[in-house]
This record gives sequence, C-alpha cells and structure tokens, in this order.
Amino acid sequence: MDHLLRSKAPISSAGWEAIDGEAKSRLKTYLAARKLVDFVGPHGWSHSATNLGRVTKVSKVPTDGVTARQRRVLPLVELRAEFTVSRSELDDVDRGADDADLADLDLATRRIALAENISVFHGYKASGIQGITETSSHEPIAFDGEFEHLPTTVAKAVDVLRQSGIDGPYGLAIGPAGYTGIIETTEHGGLLLLDHLRQILGGPVVWAPGVEGSVVLSVRGGDFVLDSGEDLSIGYLDHDADSVRLYLQESFSFRVTESDAAVPLRLVSS
Repeated sequence: MDHLLRSKAPISSAGWEAIDGEAKSRLKTYLAARKLVDFVGPHGWSHSATNLGRVTKVSKVPTDGVTARQRRVLPLVELRAEFTVSRSELDDVDRGADDADLADLDLATRRIALAENISVFHGYKASGIQGITETSSHEPIAFDGEFEHLPTTVAKAVDVLRQSGIDGPYGLAIGPAGYTGIIETTEHGGLLLLDHLRQILGGPVVWAPGVEGSVVLSVRGGDFVLDSGEDLSIGYLDHDADSVRLYLQESFSFRVTESDAAVPLRLVSS
C-alpha cells in the first residue's frame, strides 16, 4: 500500500492536480538551498541513511583474534508539515474553478522549505546535520549593512575562496530583507547592484528564507550534498464533513564535504 494513502482521500484527480500544482509552484520559490547545493536522489521512502565511507573501531570483539570496525552513516531526518483543504473548495475545483483557496497549503510549503533551508545553511544539531556556515573553515567577513559596500564584501569572500584553491562559479545566499535591499539599490553609473554581484560571483544571487546574514559559496559541485530519501510529497491523514487533513513530507540528510568552499558574511552595526 502507498504509505502516503492518497487513494484514501476524498479528493478527485482534478483536486489532486490543483493541490500538487500549487505546492510545486510555491516550493520552487522557497527551496533556496537546492539552487546552490548538490541534490542527490530521491532514493525512496525506505532510504534511511547516507553512507559516510568511514568506520569507527569497536573496542570489544566477540572472540580473540579478530578486530571489529563499525560503518559510519548519517541517518536521514523526516520533516512533515500538516495542512487542511476545505471540501467545498475541492468541490469548486471539480466544477472547474481555477482559483481555489489553498492558503493553509501555502503556509505549509513555506514552513517545510524554511526548515530545509535552515538545516542546510545553519545546521540541525538534533538530527546530526551540520550546516554550511557552522562548518566553514573561514572566519566570517563583516558587512556593515550599506548595500553599496556589498560588492566589495562579496569580492573579498570570493578572493578568500580562490586563495583556498576553491574554483567557481560562486553563489550568494541572502535572506529576504537583504535580497530586497539588493534589488532596490542602483550603484553610481546606473548599474543595478544585482547585476554587479552576479558579475563578481559568476553565479546566482539567491533569495533564501531562513538564512541569517548571507553566505558566499562555490557552486562548482561536489562540496555540499543534500541526500534525498523521499522528495517533498503530499500525503493524506484524515477528513471530516468540512475539510481534508493532509501533509507535506520529505526525508533527507545534508553534509559538507569541503569546509573551505563557503565564506559566511556577518552583518555588523556601523
């Protein structure tokens, strides 16, 4: 039986199409980390751990004359965000409505994407995930909050990466407030700040909910790996006469394979 139990839900094919379409359109915007790190998989719901390729010596052995080593793995974490859909809205979708009110789904997509972004960039200690900023081998570079100074700060970070032997292209992940500041800023000569940053990086500037400050990182590949078990999927919980209770779910692990490949930028007050 499908573990998502979608066939048990009182939702027509048109209803599922509307729900899945809305979720995909929202997640495409919110899932910032996936625009900058390697996404491996999905391997399926039964995939439980990421092989780290390392072992730990076991001190006690079953009998004399043998040694024992235990394989090290990083268990996947399961994230879930529940939401409800009105049955009257689903009925309207079946009648041909293309403007269904799926506000609770929109909130769930933002919450689960935010959780993934935070885990990748800043870590999720309770699940064993170490994030990009906390594993970086480089000291954070100070940014004074004046956006006309941001190109210089980003260029310094790129230089640090190059001096460490980390090739580009490079990307910048920045929180929503910072990204808005970039969009609103035009430098002397009329050049848009966003275009200038892209020239320095040779790669993307990404609107990244959940990121504190910002981080410059190599996007050459192989340095940051998000290992997906079940990619974001929608499943069924239960229903009553008025609404259907559903959930968004995923399982993943994340690991940094090259700690030299990212430089955090820290906002400091002037």
